Parts: sequence; structure tokens; C-alpha cells
Amino acid sequence: MKSIVKIAAAAIAASLALAAPVSAAYVQVKMNHVPYGNVKIVIPVTAVNPLIWNVKLHNLMNAENAIKAGSGTLQARVVLYARGIAMLQQPMAPGLVKLVDALRKDGVQFEICNNSLEKLKVDWHSLYGVKETDVVPSGFLEVGWLANHGWAVDPLN
Repeated sequence: MKSIVKIAAAAIAASLALAAPVSAAYVQVKMNHVPYGNVKIVIPVTAVNPLIWNVKLHNLMNAENAIKAGSGTLQARVVLYARGIAMLQQPMAPGLVKLVDALRKDGVQFEICNNSLEKLKVDWHSLYGVKETDVVPSGFLEVGWLANHGWAVDPLN
């Protein structure tokens, strides 16, 4: 598994290096539609892949910053199930801790699948910042329920 993560990291780094422009011109961003209003998104995490975690959490942080700059509110939930619960297993990388803390401060909820905890024999107390109220019966079902109630689902996993 570690070799797959190393290969993926090297591939992403190589593609970013090739795609990175020498210089870039940026525009003043203007929305071409009505203000965002209330946006609800659920981010499922099932993979043990820090690269994916980093992308998901940075995307969420960027969305938080954009919604604050515009007119609207963002409701976000990160639902960890299957092996994705490893995201909050300690010890965690300092950068990941910083992102999780900042997102929680902005009101992002991190929900943990009880089925996964039982199957993987993980005590929820060992997960970073998790409270008993953060544990849901089924992470997969939670994502489906939220999708059925107007929440957009992040497809990257």
C-alpha cells in the first residue's frame, strides 16, 4: 500500500511540475450568476490516501474562503467510512491537524461510520477530536440520506 501511495505522489508531483506555468496572469473573478446562497455539500472519504485527503480538505477550505468573500453560507460534512476513518487516526501530520482544526472552526462536521469502527476494531476515542455525537450508524447510508435531502456529494474519492 505504501508503494502505491509513493507512486501516486510521484505521478501527481510530476504532472503538476509539467503543468505549472512559468508565469501566470490572473483575472478579477466575477460571478456570472446569482449569489451562492446556501450551499450544502457532503464529502465522503473512504480511501487511505493522504493525497486525496489533502485535495478534499483544501477544496473545502477554498470553498469556505470563497463563500465568505461572496454572499452565502456553506454547510459541509465530511463523512469518514471504510478505511477513510484513518484520516483522523493519531498520530496525524501537523498540516492535516491544522486543516481539520480550521475546518471545524468554520463549522464543518466530521462524521464517523460506526459500522467501520466495529469492522476495523477502532475505538472512536482514538480519533482526533471526535465526540460520540460525531458517530453515525452507517457512513455510506449517511451520504445517501444527505444526497436525498438536498446535499451535493463530492465525487472525488
